[in-house]
Amino acid sequence: MTMGRIIFYEDRNFQGRHYETSSDCPELTSYLSRCHSCRVESGCFMVYDRSNYMGNQYFMRRGEYADYMSMMGMSDCIRSCRMIPMHRGSYRMKIYERENFGGQSHELMDDCDNIQDRYRMSDCMSCNVMDGHWLMYEQPQYRGRMMYLRPGEYRSFRDMGMSGSRFMSMKRIRDSCN
Repeated sequence: MTMGRIIFYEDRNFQGRHYETSSDCPELTSYLSRCHSCRVESGCFMVYDRSNYMGNQYFMRRGEYADYMSMMGMSDCIRSCRMIPMHRGSYRMKIYERENFGGQSHELMDDCDNIQDRYRMSDCMSCNVMDGHWLMYEQPQYRGRMMYLRPGEYRSFRDMGMSGSRFMSMKRIRDSCN
């Protein structure tokens, strides 16, 4: 199994001090005073603009991000990151219309670009991820703010710091990260 590897740089265009990791890092300011560019050597990562995997989240696959703040519309530097492990196998998630697994529910095994069109659901406010790693998006067609979910129960997206507290599309994170 190949591990992911990401290198963070203090300044734009891969300048200044750098920090390299292949695992989760809850507080990048322990290593760098700021972070304005990065290079994903392998694997996939979620980066966050607040410590402890909080705030806005951005999905990064292999590539160079010389000035990701302007590319992604980030208002602040990266403060933490989470390595997304490779998943080989099935993907399964049950989405719920209301918090605490209430209201209408549907089981997904593949990407869904619009829950309103596919399931006639106006909201998705909680879910249970049984298999695989997923990206949830605020708007249809995989747009808007996103959130990374790994296997587990998510009773309330609002309690997880999502202002809109609901998602309208979701996508599997496939092993095509490399």
